[in-house]
Amino acid sequence: MVRRILAAALLLVVAVALLLLSWPQLFGLLRSSLIAQAISFRGAAAVAALIAFVIVIVFATASRRFRRLGASLAILALGFVLLNAAILEGRGFGNTVFQPKRASDVTVVSWNTLGGAPGANAIATLALEARADILSLPETDRKTADAVAVIMTAAGRPMTPHTTAFDEISKARSTSVLVSTRLGRYRVDSTSGSTTTLPTVILLPDGGTGPTIVAVHAVAPLPTELANWNSDLEWLSGACRSPNVIMAGDFNATLDHLVGLGTSPGTTIGRCTDAALQSRNGAVGTWPTATPALVSAPIDHIMATGDWRVSGMRVVQNLDRAGSDHRPIVAQLSTTP
Repeated sequence: MVRRILAAALLLVVAVALLLLSWPQLFGLLRSSLIAQAISFRGAAAVAALIAFVIVIVFATASRRFRRLGASLAILALGFVLLNAAILEGRGFGNTVFQPKRASDVTVVSWNTLGGAPGANAIATLALEARADILSLPETDRKTADAVAVIMTAAGRPMTPHTTAFDEISKARSTSVLVSTRLGRYRVDSTSGSTTTLPTVILLPDGGTGPTIVAVHAVAPLPTELANWNSDLEWLSGACRSPNVIMAGDFNATLDHLVGLGTSPGTTIGRCTDAALQSRNGAVGTWPTATPALVSAPIDHIMATGDWRVSGMRVVQNLDRAGSDHRPIVAQLSTTP
């Protein structure tokens, strides 16, 4: 009798834990301590549950006393795998098709460079190959950004660099953004504030007709930074409340963390919608590069308001050994009719 009660209690605890990891918004805990970290790796969690399913089946087959409990645990694990696989499939396992680029299209590249570790040549090569018009570079200092601009300009794609640094001690506390001169002149908006621990740069067009550009770097949801992380995501939601905004960078948040931050159904944060989700790349992870993309965390994003539609997007996976622990992402945005 006691054994049955304990088995039932164990099954209940496991079922609640798996439901919490699968659908944290049901409990309102998606941005709370421990849960925020646990739900970052949905793909990895599904793989771990599949391995657990196989192990439990083996033990249940070998032990009659464990068979009934094992069968129940196996059903829970398999249900967790199937539910998460369905969620990930809905977000997309990768679609790298780009439509032919039109003159009015804008190509955005984002790469957290881990202090410029890949070097200016590697960054510029990626941007030139992608025909980037906007290059968002969290953790990239002014010296590196200027060097990238020089290389790209010499290659026939002139770019204007802008950098904001909270200090000169750690390169992680610098964020740079380069804008193609074909988009016109831009200036840094110094009146709208920034994310807390790490800088986010807002650029406004001097002519007033181009998109507002937001180069994002939110702090990671470490236990000591959780309040700042939540504040950063709320601030970023506010940064995309006006029309014609393009945001790109390291949000340190997956789509699960951003639930509820959109202003209307179909938006991801503020009035912006995630390009990866729109293009069926939402399950492809960007951090860390040490693990395969489908079990990594998709925490880097390119987003835009409804003025733009996604006409191509990819997570770059051939630069995993370039020096950064983040994968670059590229999106081509086309104006909506």
